[in-house]
Amino acid sequence: MTQLRLAGVIGDPVAHSRSPRLFRHWLQRYGLEGHYVPLHIKPDDFAEALRILPRMGFVGVNVTIPHKHDALGLADTVTRLADRIGAANTLTFTKSGIEADNTDAHGFAQNIRDAHPDWAPRVVSLIGAGGASRAVIAALQDAGAVEIRLTNRTGARAEELAGELGDGITVIPWDERAAMLAGCDTLVNGTAMGMSGNPPLDLPLDDLPATALVTDLVYTPLETPLLATARARGNPVVDGLGMLLHQAVPGFERWFGHRPRVDEALRKAVLG
Repeated sequence: MTQLRLAGVIGDPVAHSRSPRLFRHWLQRYGLEGHYVPLHIKPDDFAEALRILPRMGFVGVNVTIPHKHDALGLADTVTRLADRIGAANTLTFTKSGIEADNTDAHGFAQNIRDAHPDWAPRVVSLIGAGGASRAVIAALQDAGAVEIRLTNRTGARAEELAGELGDGITVIPWDERAAMLAGCDTLVNGTAMGMSGNPPLDLPLDDLPATALVTDLVYTPLETPLLATARARGNPVVDGLGMLLHQAVPGFERWFGHRPRVDEALRKAVLG
């Protein structure tokens, strides 16, 4: 009899609202016995939950805000990438304990390469210094970026992030964000501005080269005001949904023993 495997996601209900659809689609598509469920666990109960879940049959969990940093300290082993980023989003329960990894960097890069296989960033403008930007910076560095221009409304936070994640990051004052686009080949919005219910990102694109790729981590809506403006002026654009889909691939493979595909059928299933 095939073992029934359990996995889930812990964190902000808004942040992980689409993950159960994603995993349910793959489980049904590949005929696998398993469930993936949302788990609403408070930060004070997080450590205890991670001890109990393996005893309940869970093989792993995704973690979203506010647990990504705490997961590192509770894990028995941490991948080099997760340690470098300073956050974990994928925990696997094994006989030797909890393994922590970060697959967001993989998700970000693979999402772009799906649409633009030759993408090779060199000079990048990144808006926002929140948790998601940590994984984006790691992905950009690994992809060969030599200059990452980072701006954030709170400059001190950008300075802190640049100090933690190594060379090649230049912090740009928020009021100079439009001018920093000159000469860049990739523009990334790592903030929630442009998300449904939030104001759009205030960023004139006049100085952005027409060939620069523009991507937004926001995927509700798929076509954010930033992407719509970039598309209208002829820039190649990539929406943020694929990052969510691709970051889930490594965890699903570890937990359910099958490497899933990211394709149009999956996108439709997740969007509902």
